[in-house]
Amino acid sequence: MRCTWRPLLARETRAGRSVVRAIAIAFALVIGAVSVAQAQVINPLFPTPGPTPTPGITIISSDISANQALGNLGSTFLERFTSQATNGVNRIGRSNPGGGGASEAADAPRYRAWVEGYGMSSKTDTQGNFAGDRRTTYGGVAGIGATVMPGLSVGLSVDQSHSNIDVPLAFQWANLDLTQVGANFAIDKGPWTLAGAYVHGFGRINSNRNTGTSIAIANYNASLDGAIIELDYFWLKDEFRIVPKLALEYVRSQTNGYTEQGTNFFLVTAGGASAERARALIGAEVGRYFIVDRKILDLSAYGKFIDNFHQGFSPVTVSIPGFLPVTVQGIGESRYGADAGAAASLSLSNTFRLYARYDGKFREHFESHQGTAGFEVKW
Repeated sequence: MRCTWRPLLARETRAGRSVVRAIAIAFALVIGAVSVAQAQVINPLFPTPGPTPTPGITIISSDISANQALGNLGSTFLERFTSQATNGVNRIGRSNPGGGGASEAADAPRYRAWVEGYGMSSKTDTQGNFAGDRRTTYGGVAGIGATVMPGLSVGLSVDQSHSNIDVPLAFQWANLDLTQVGANFAIDKGPWTLAGAYVHGFGRINSNRNTGTSIAIANYNASLDGAIIELDYFWLKDEFRIVPKLALEYVRSQTNGYTEQGTNFFLVTAGGASAERARALIGAEVGRYFIVDRKILDLSAYGKFIDNFHQGFSPVTVSIPGFLPVTVQGIGESRYGADAGAAASLSLSNTFRLYARYDGKFREHFESHQGTAGFEVKW
């Protein structure tokens, strides 16, 4: 019996050791292959600064980021400006949501003005040769509106913002100072509201790029134009409301060409870039108000589905000494996405209101979060 089992046991032991060795070798080979693959993929995307930059989109990542920031800030201002005319608080006070009668308060204030401040943080993921970015924006808005006749209101508003753009993996950063001027309108017909807005923006971009031995800088102008049209249906039941919304939006942004300045010999020259986006937004606002010590507290939330059904980018020619000119394209948002937010409003009197709001945008490779606080005065 001993002669039968010992050789078999020895063979099983040797076989087990062989299997362990094979597994260890295979594991080492897999780890090595993954490491090599990662090195081959990552290094061209995020080169270490040096005297020979990788030509193409990576070298102008801050310019691509600035152009995207323009479009996003234009969209945000458009949607917030339109909301000034269509949100539940102003809609209730402006006209009779049930229709079939005169304004709820014929002697109510005809004019209103608002001032608000906001802060926004956003990030774009790495996409292809684009190194991704992080942006922070701070700004302020002032506006004035008037009810020119029952069922028709108009408004004007100005948005001034400053954005810090950071592209750490491409060793670039930039600042964007942007001024936007807009006009809006709202037409009420019973429970229906048709609203629209147009904005024009102009700004200045200051970009910086670490070349490895010095900082290359560039200063150039930027502009944007955008418009939105929105149709709402206002349904009110006691203190509750539901407001389905459907909107179409178009934004076009543009940055001028530039040539970097600095002490290094490989300074980039880039042509102007433009980007445009058309999208549909469909969703709803839900809200409820409470009477608290003769003051009106209103709470609301909203959600929207986004379809970016058209996005276009002009080609940008990038020239770097020692390389042939390269033509690159910009980046955009994913086709589909969502917006969501919530708001709180406290009307201290018939003529003075405080409010705060959160707005979030969620896309496949991009997201942003904005907080806003302001006040409104009527007379």
